[in-house]
Amino acid sequence: MDRVVITGMGVVAPNAIGLDAFRIALCQGRSGLAFVPQMKELDFGCHVAGIPPLSEESTESYLGPLMRTTNSTMRYAAVAAIDCWRDSGLSMPPSDSAVDWNTAAIIGSSLAGMETAGELVVPETNAGRVRKLGSSAIERVMASCASACVSGILGLGGPTTTNSSACGTGAEAIVNAYWMIREDRIDRVLAGSTEPSSVYAWAGLDSLRVTMRKCNDRPQSAARPLSASAGGLVPSGGAGILMLESLASARSRGARIYAEILGGHSNSGGQRNGGSITAANPEGIVRCVQQSLEVAKVKPSELDYINGHLTGTAGDPKEIRCLSNALDRRLGDMPWINSTKSLIGHGLAASGSMESVATILQLVHGFLHPSLNCEDFHPEISELQPRVPQVSLSAPVRIALKTSFGFGDVNSCVIFRRWDEE
Repeated sequence: MDRVVITGMGVVAPNAIGLDAFRIALCQGRSGLAFVPQMKELDFGCHVAGIPPLSEESTESYLGPLMRTTNSTMRYAAVAAIDCWRDSGLSMPPSDSAVDWNTAAIIGSSLAGMETAGELVVPETNAGRVRKLGSSAIERVMASCASACVSGILGLGGPTTTNSSACGTGAEAIVNAYWMIREDRIDRVLAGSTEPSSVYAWAGLDSLRVTMRKCNDRPQSAARPLSASAGGLVPSGGAGILMLESLASARSRGARIYAEILGGHSNSGGQRNGGSITAANPEGIVRCVQQSLEVAKVKPSELDYINGHLTGTAGDPKEIRCLSNALDRRLGDMPWINSTKSLIGHGLAASGSMESVATILQLVHGFLHPSLNCEDFHPEISELQPRVPQVSLSAPVRIALKTSFGFGDVNSCVIFRRWDEE
């Protein structure tokens, strides 16, 4: 079984578009959260969200006329995928090019077509104007709209699919792609996830009262992972796409390598023993972390850094205790840990992939971005505080664990290692 490496990345995040801008935003601890008037007008409890600053002009430079038949889910994924493709050292294929039978795509989403359903399909159907939906409505509302869009742009001939595991989707896509390459089924996989910036995607969370309602007048203070005053998640949209490639394929074409994926695992807690549709079974998290380490052949003591799921909800202390148990390390002896959600909000299905890009950038460039808004650290896990950077730090981290957990009691973990030229 061949080793699996990362040869390209692309990101569309609320605080930056593109790798260089995203790296700088992470280093600076720059938040991408802002007041969204529409959320207030619609009587949401939370009026803050993270919306990527992707202009129509910029999007059209990537997609051309295709932009008219896409929604934000598709546009985010397409821009991130094209950037990833180019970053991998591959040339953009013309529309009449041969099919690339050696590249697959796993691009997940949990609410891919919700924007189109809310803005177009439901109102037009209820008004008796089905004929006015247009021929592209189904392309924008189907769950696989993003992976289909990307596959068509790049002419991919490998398996093209969309996974969906709530907030675990992005990390799960990377795990699935890792095994596809390890099992020698394909040379390359564009893996990641995407989610729309839409009130229709965020309404259910607001109704569940898991969104932050206390900082509507202070948007950049709203995302508070690990804080005693955390009051809920801040929703956002975006996309992250990574090029996973067999080491043999990467070397054969002289590709630049960012990192190696040492292993990963996905599981479910079965909604038992404290787990439910909205809560995690602690044993499921512990098993997911430990089996990821086993696959990667990494000892808990070798982990330098964890990019946590950490949402700014009551689940944060529980997550930290699970990680401590899984690694058999005291809170004061934990690896460095931070939450990218403190900067970009909770991208739902897109979170795991955007945060994986953030993880790899920190490994490659030797820094740790700050976790914002946790100066009033949660008292239940206060011993962890020295291991959570609140300002940007220079840190030669080498091995990192990315964790993602989601509704449905699902878990996914990926272990990355900075690539050292061999």
